[in-house]
Amino acid sequence: MRLRRPRAGATVLATLLAVAGLVSGCRSGYEGLKLTEAAGSQGGVYNLLGKALADAWAGQLQMDRPKVLETRGSVDNLDKLRSGEADVGFSTVDVASDAAAQITGAPGQRQLRALARMHDDYLQLVVRNDLRVGSVADLKDLRVSIGPANSGVEVIANRVLDVDHVVLPEANVKHLAIDDSASALRQGAIDAFFWSGGLPTPSVATLAKEGHVTLLDLKSEVALLRARYKDVYDSATVPASAYGLPGGTATTTLVVRNVLLVTTTMPDDVAEALVRGLFDAQASLEQASPAAKSIDVRSAIETTPIPLHPGAERYYRSIKI
Repeated sequence: MRLRRPRAGATVLATLLAVAGLVSGCRSGYEGLKLTEAAGSQGGVYNLLGKALADAWAGQLQMDRPKVLETRGSVDNLDKLRSGEADVGFSTVDVASDAAAQITGAPGQRQLRALARMHDDYLQLVVRNDLRVGSVADLKDLRVSIGPANSGVEVIANRVLDVDHVVLPEANVKHLAIDDSASALRQGAIDAFFWSGGLPTPSVATLAKEGHVTLLDLKSEVALLRARYKDVYDSATVPASAYGLPGGTATTTLVVRNVLLVTTTMPDDVAEALVRGLFDAQASLEQASPAAKSIDVRSAIETTPIPLHPGAERYYRSIKI
């Protein structure tokens, strides 16, 4: 994050004007603030929300529009946050929890802090409906996409396979984004894919409408993963109506929270302004992605195990959350 401060020779008038702006309650005064967001792949929810936030923050704070980096997903986003290449980043809470545990806390080291809980993602294991696949164990000889490398999808897919002791042949493992996974399954290039996202996911909905796929129930895996990884996964049901699949059967799966993150290097006043701007811009975020409809100021503080940034805490206290 790069915030230009006034030169030592700045006039008394400029200082008084700045103070007057603060006293008047104006939330501008960030003209020199330059931010970079780590925001996932093109067309993904992170990227869509990141762009909408960049537009909103630029207008609200009278600052340069934040730069929105296209990345491979949560792991990549956190790498960029910790290196200082990005100032704000999206991540699933399971990936963020692992990253926080790896940080030593040495003086000057960037510690992860949360601005808000965002939308929730549902794990979806999508399989061709012309194959006899009744469990995760049945994937062992199939061609499976586990999500892009360094993505949250890859992390959770590997955890599901691990708790079931399933090792896929290296030649059968593909690292495809959601649209590419759907296309590859349609063309017969893969047999199944993991995806973690909102309901319904358009690419999956199209496959379901075409009659190509079904969703695998993950009830046993949910219990194992929630026991192994505390505080990061919840259980949920994907209703049959989500994709209109034949048989009208609901499936049990994992839900993982998404969080908007910064580091301890961010000033408190900037963090507070960004959180305020996030909720002031909710309508435009919902236009960018339906996932934003689930962002709620009352549950936004639920970022465990990542602590809230002090500036974010100040905002939530100010509105009595």
